[in-house]
Amino acid sequence: MLGERPGAPGVPAPCRSLLLLQCLLLLRAPAGLLGDQTRRLFEFDSTNSSEVKDGSPGKPYPPYLLADFSWDDVNNTLDPAMLSATFRGHPSKDPSGTFSNGSLAFKVHAFSGSGRSDHIPRLLHTADTSQLELVLSGAVPQGNHSLFVLEVATPALDSECPQLKEQEFIDDEYCPSVFQLDQLLWRSPPEGFLQWRPVAFSQKQPTWKKALPCRVSPPGPTLATLLPQSATVRAFFGPSINFCAFNLTFGDSTGPAYEDQYYLSWSAVLGIGIPPMDSFSPLVLGIMVVVLGLPALLLVGGGLGLLLLRHRRYSEYEPIN
Repeated sequence: MLGERPGAPGVPAPCRSLLLLQCLLLLRAPAGLLGDQTRRLFEFDSTNSSEVKDGSPGKPYPPYLLADFSWDDVNNTLDPAMLSATFRGHPSKDPSGTFSNGSLAFKVHAFSGSGRSDHIPRLLHTADTSQLELVLSGAVPQGNHSLFVLEVATPALDSECPQLKEQEFIDDEYCPSVFQLDQLLWRSPPEGFLQWRPVAFSQKQPTWKKALPCRVSPPGPTLATLLPQSATVRAFFGPSINFCAFNLTFGDSTGPAYEDQYYLSWSAVLGIGIPPMDSFSPLVLGIMVVVLGLPALLLVGGGLGLLLLRHRRYSEYEPIN
């Protein structure tokens, strides 16, 4: 399987069950987020408002190179029954002890059917998708009100970077106060996507009051020579694969921050084919029917009342002859 490229006859179109988890760990967005191609985790001090206003997240600290991380054995967290696995790591060299009680983890959960996640932001999924969750926990921030930025590189077949698309919704029953859905779309066969709500959370029990904004930069080409050489990615996509890079920024200079509870989580849905799309929920449809139908009923009822009243007035007159 590792020697074949996407779209080859040996790669099944509908990846299911455990095979789906394996496919998603290797295809497109997972290859960028879960493998050696995840590049750096940046940290910025956002207390200087002048720097933030200039478009910079703030004062930069030395970045964490994920290629230098030591990762736990994924077999210890692989659950074939739940179709889940966790990649957890920390810097191999940590002289300052920043990660002495902390870790950076990528949690993957494949789905065998359609539905919606039980936890906010309650992303919609299908049988051809998997949920990816990024969790930074316990690491000591290097400054006050730190902003974290994850730099990601992802394979780009046919020399095309994925398309960044933003969609707005008026239905927020499952995601109150967030009316936007961000997604990266890969158009080259087989089509793929990465889809998320532009929010992250600063506590283990996420609430909308503790939500952090999540911003994404448009993907752009990057030199493969600047990336760590991943044998898995090269074997799967070929030796001449091109790459694109983008940044995910969690938080802003105001509001909740990572150091509130030394915790940061962000989740997305990734998969193959056409991304799942939200439709109007039954609650919102019911509200729309009431809001739009009630005036119509009042107009009809009022018209009937006027007709009856008019008919009654005419009936009160008796003929002269």
